[in-house]
Amino acid sequence: MKLLIHFLRLVRWPNLLFILLAECLFHFCVYKPLYPLSGAEIDFQFYLLLLTYIFIAAAGYIINDYFDVNIDQINKPTKVVVGAYISRRWVIFWHLILSVFAIYMSSIVFPFKTYWHIHLSNLLTILLLWFYSTTFKKNFLIGNVIISILTAWSIAVVYFSKFTIQELMHPNVLNAANIKFAKLTLLYSAFAFILTLVREALKDLEDMEGDEKFGCTTMPIKWGLKPTKVYISVWLIVVIAVLLIIQLAVIPFGWWYSALYCFVLIVLPLLMVLFKLPKSFTSKHFNTLSAWIKWAMLFGILSIAFFYFLF
Repeated sequence: MKLLIHFLRLVRWPNLLFILLAECLFHFCVYKPLYPLSGAEIDFQFYLLLLTYIFIAAAGYIINDYFDVNIDQINKPTKVVVGAYISRRWVIFWHLILSVFAIYMSSIVFPFKTYWHIHLSNLLTILLLWFYSTTFKKNFLIGNVIISILTAWSIAVVYFSKFTIQELMHPNVLNAANIKFAKLTLLYSAFAFILTLVREALKDLEDMEGDEKFGCTTMPIKWGLKPTKVYISVWLIVVIAVLLIIQLAVIPFGWWYSALYCFVLIVLPLLMVLFKLPKSFTSKHFNTLSAWIKWAMLFGILSIAFFYFLF
C-alpha cells in the first residue's frame, strides 16, 4: 500500500486529475452538445485518448523526477521518491511501460493514414518531456514554454482528435458547431498556456537554491528576482484583462452566473497573486502563490461545465 502511495506521488496524481477533468469536460460538455449525433464509438475513441494522455503525462512526471533527484534533495528533500522509495531502475521501467502503452492505445482507435497528426503529437510529446527533463528545464525560458505548450495541447488534442487530417486541412467554415468548437479550444488552450507560464516561473522562484547549485539558468537565476516578478505580473494582467472583457461581453446574453463564477473563483485568486507577488521573497511565499494559480486553473477547467447548459 505504501508503495502505491509513493507511486501516485511520483506520477503527480493531482495533475493527472487535472488532465482527466479538462478532457472529460471538454468532450462531454462542449463536443457532445455541439455534435449530439455522435455515438458510442466516438466515446470509446475519447476514453482511449484520455488514457493515452494520462499515461504520457505520468511517464513525463516520472522521468522528470528521475533526472531531478539531486536538485529535489535540496529543494524538497521530504518529497523525494526516486531512490528513496522506488529504485531508479524501476522508475525507468515504468516510464518506458507507460510510454509504450500510451502509443499502443491511441493506435487502436486512430487509423494512422487519417489520424497521423495524433500519432505524431503523441510521439513528440513523449520526446519533448524526455528532453525537457534532461536539458530544456535547466535552460532560460525554453523549458517553461515547452511545458506551457504541452499543457495547452492536453486540452487542444480533444479538438484535433475529432477530425481527420483531411478535415483539419479543409475545414467546413460554414458549420456553426465547428466554429464554436474551435473558438472554445483556442480560449481554454490559451488560458492553460498563460497560467502554466506563470506557475512555472513561480516554481523557478521557489526552487532557486537547488537550481543555482546545479548550474541551471532559469529566469530568476539569469534575470534576478525583480524582473521575474515583472514578467509574471505582465502575464497575470493580460489574462485578468481578457477574462474581464469576455465576461462583460457575455453578460448581455444573460450569462450572469458564469460571469459571477469567473470573477469570484478565477479572477479574484489571480488578483490576489498579483497583489501579493511584490511582497513575496521566500520559497514558502512562492509555493503559496503557485497554489493559488493552481486553484484558478482548476476553477477555469470546471467552468467548461457551463457550456453543457448554454448550448
